[in-house]
Amino acid sequence: MTPVGLLLSVFASTAAFALWKLIYVVHHELTSPLRHLRGPKGTSFIYGNLLDICMASIQEDSRLQQQWVKEYGVTLRYKGPFLINRLFTMDTCAINHVLHSSDYQKPSYIRWGVAQIFGEGLAFAEGVQHRQQRRILSPAFGPAQTRALTGTFFSKAIRLRDVWSSEIANNAATNTTGARIDVVPWLSRMTLDVIGLAGFHYDIDALNANEKPNELNEAYATFIENLTFNILVVLQAWIPLFRLVPDGQLRRVQIFQRTMARVGKELLTSAKATVRACATEKGEIEKTSLHGRDLFTLLVKSNMATDVPDSQRLSDEEVLAQVPTFLILGHETTSTATMWALYALALAPDIQTKLREELISVDTDTPSMEDLMALPYLDAIIKETLRLYAPLPNTLRVAMKDDVIPLEQPLTDKRGVVHHEIRIRKGDQVLIPILAMNASEELWGDDAHEFKPERWDNVPEAVSRIPGLWSHLLSFLGGPRSCIAYRFALVEMKAILFTLVRAFEFELAVPASEIGTCSLVAQRTFLRSDPTKKPQLPLLLKPYQRE
Repeated sequence: MTPVGLLLSVFASTAAFALWKLIYVVHHELTSPLRHLRGPKGTSFIYGNLLDICMASIQEDSRLQQQWVKEYGVTLRYKGPFLINRLFTMDTCAINHVLHSSDYQKPSYIRWGVAQIFGEGLAFAEGVQHRQQRRILSPAFGPAQTRALTGTFFSKAIRLRDVWSSEIANNAATNTTGARIDVVPWLSRMTLDVIGLAGFHYDIDALNANEKPNELNEAYATFIENLTFNILVVLQAWIPLFRLVPDGQLRRVQIFQRTMARVGKELLTSAKATVRACATEKGEIEKTSLHGRDLFTLLVKSNMATDVPDSQRLSDEEVLAQVPTFLILGHETTSTATMWALYALALAPDIQTKLREELISVDTDTPSMEDLMALPYLDAIIKETLRLYAPLPNTLRVAMKDDVIPLEQPLTDKRGVVHHEIRIRKGDQVLIPILAMNASEELWGDDAHEFKPERWDNVPEAVSRIPGLWSHLLSFLGGPRSCIAYRFALVEMKAILFTLVRAFEFELAVPASEIGTCSLVAQRTFLRSDPTKKPQLPLLLKPYQRE
């Protein structure tokens, strides 16, 4: 076929796909029950209300959605791309139904994006495949396993503390103002080191800035630093034919994935050898003897256990798919949440002082997991951070079949008809506003948008209706797709804050108005005056002087 013929063929295929998609969307919209619900008008034909939601997320501000709720009720219709109707709900009964049903999954275009970043592991899987992967993975994230990894959390947190102490010592101007340190890359390096050791028994050594980074660290840094979202990425997600268009970002993704595959195969071979060495005299591998050096070895051991039927085992490809999932989700969200905690403490010196007083009362630099979890004000700080600064502001689900969603609060549609439930058509999408639920004035009170750790001394009774996995928050979601590693993340965050707040006093290095929010893998801060909009949070650090 000539180049012109090939081009015409591609154009014809694209046009046919677009026409089919248009007919499907128009028919769906004309028959969807969502068309009768009240809601805001789309502000753009192409984007609907998505830019409004995106801007609210960038500003870490849930008040746009709160305004919708005041005007239209807790369950409403908003506009997606090309003014397609979508369901938005802050009804706790409706959210509980969606989160606990396997009939609501991530839309296909989101799954494609997830696969590009995280691979086809647990974050990508749905339905039977997801249940099978989670069943095998769960034993690696139990309390005993997290307890065994607490020492790793502290060793890397102490290493970061010492690096920052050296930075301060080398800065002659720190005697009065403190050393200016961008905490974002350092926290990311620290948590990357943690997941390297705790996740794979692999020494990434990202905190050693003086040495040449190893191949995994270098591949990840190149990949994540160049991760962007543009119109081509959107078209690639929605229209598969555009994935054939040469693109620098896709090439970087492929390079990263090849590196991950090569390193992953080495890790898998090593983990299998470790597991076989622990087998009984009869060659049996028991789940009850689940004592491994890292999460990946525990995963492999769980998958190889004698009592697991062959039909329930993961293939080597499925096991390897967990490597990028562990690596990225295992450190990006934790480093981001810890960054937000330091941001909140820098804005509130009285809260920072109160926390430090609790932490320095502990007579060791490396308390046990039980002692760490027993510190009440540290626990309140973590809860309040994850409430007000959820790393993921929203989550989207698509109905895989026609359904009826129950409501706690009845709604009245545009025709004046009262509904105690909502009929959903296959293909309808449902937005669950994590940030808005975590800061709902109806649930949390009039001060819901304030950072107040003391609120956890007396949590409003209404909060108990939120179907979250942990502490009535949606930050770790809820139901069968809730965060499997939430214990790991909580203990790691506490170990980092315990170590750093005991050692340093934190202040913002720029006015608070200079700080904005951007979202790649998770929500991070940037400086509005910086045209690159790269993730950063400059803080002034001074050594804390004990009396």
